[in-house]
Amino acid sequence: FPIAAAFLSYLLGRKTKTGRDFFVWSVVGIEFLLSLLLFRGTETVLVTVPGVCGFGLHFTVDGFRRIYGVIAALMWLVTGLFSPAYFAHYRNRNRYYLFLLITLGATEAIFLSADLYTTFVFFEIMSLCSYVWVAQDEKEGSLRAGGTYLAVAVIGGMVLLMGIFLLYHQTGTLMIDEISAAGVGVNLWPAALCMFVGFAGKAGAYPIHIWLPKAHPVAPAPASALLSGILTKTGIFGILVISCKMLLHDIRWGAFVLIIGVITMFLGALLALFSVNFKRTLACSSVSQIGFILVGVGMLVLLAHEDNSLAVRGTFLHMVNHSLFKLILFLVAAVIYQNTHKLDLNDIRGFGRKKPGLCFCYLMGALGIGGIPGWSGYVSKTLGIVEYIHALEGGHLHDVLFSTGVMRSIEWIFLISGGLTVAYMCKLFVAVFLEENRDKAVQETYDGQKLYWSPI
Repeated sequence: FPIAAAFLSYLLGRKTKTGRDFFVWSVVGIEFLLSLLLFRGTETVLVTVPGVCGFGLHFTVDGFRRIYGVIAALMWLVTGLFSPAYFAHYRNRNRYYLFLLITLGATEAIFLSADLYTTFVFFEIMSLCSYVWVAQDEKEGSLRAGGTYLAVAVIGGMVLLMGIFLLYHQTGTLMIDEISAAGVGVNLWPAALCMFVGFAGKAGAYPIHIWLPKAHPVAPAPASALLSGILTKTGIFGILVISCKMLLHDIRWGAFVLIIGVITMFLGALLALFSVNFKRTLACSSVSQIGFILVGVGMLVLLAHEDNSLAVRGTFLHMVNHSLFKLILFLVAAVIYQNTHKLDLNDIRGFGRKKPGLCFCYLMGALGIGGIPGWSGYVSKTLGIVEYIHALEGGHLHDVLFSTGVMRSIEWIFLISGGLTVAYMCKLFVAVFLEENRDKAVQETYDGQKLYWSPI
């Protein structure tokens, strides 16, 4: 539906800009309502579109897919409502809305896909169409960042396709629910590693995280909210397929994902701490939070022979939390950029001093992502560390895999990374909402400035 509507919006936009804006709002609103209809039942439904390259396209609905289908539609709804004001002075808005709706359709298709061929087809559509977001203003920095994004997407996509070929050759199926039974007694590591590279590139995991710090500062803020909050989760969806359907009981795979997660978690937090650009800090924060999620994925694999329910719940809840927190934080960044056309903390210092509504919105996202008690981020991060400590004290991990010292070190890195999260979110808060600008004239302008229209 949104892919078909995208072309109608483009044609409509050539006649009337206001009409196109209302049409796009209607499309994302209808898509959100349609996604809510997925909750009418609890049964698993399989829908097949035959004849596509001999495989056909397969879609299904279960608990995970229902929830993330709604979250994706919600994020597009909010950013769609926000976009007209943000893009008021942009060129090529018609093009932006065209690819905004195509990417929405592709993203929903990924989360609802029942086989890896369908996942791959829409994964590539999503990657290629979202490139336009990064390069939207066509400036040198945007085009360079877009080139990096496209390189990671294309190379990752080709490696992912190689993994899918290997998997199909070894098991004879690409249906996600059939892989586990078909892969018994088969070495799936080569296919899994190739697929991991493709999905990890989109998720922003180390060492393929390089596109996030480059793309987010130059991409329009509503697009950044989608890139960080939901498109990275399509990569996590693929990693979950590998971890839960292909190698669930392989402790070596769990250890591999855990180590990648630990490095990503700490490195992203460290990069965010030393960033002086508002949106780049949020981009590096996304890298770090993806690391937290990957640590949870690694734990649910390592504890597959035990009770891994806390790891499952904590991982999924933190995915949801991160999507919603980044939606809030990037739209706060959008308001700041709308009014100042700057993102350097030294330039926007003091902008939010007399803007309590904006401050409240920022604090809701910052306190949540920082894991402060009373906000949902506290619950998801606590579930992760409690499960880790339970596994460590129970001897489930180091007896078969790591030494006690290594496991204790990972625990400390987890806690330190959480502390760094609070530190860089406090840095943004102090710079924008507490400190005064070094230029008194600029500060007086900020204090007397009414916010340019926005939903906030």
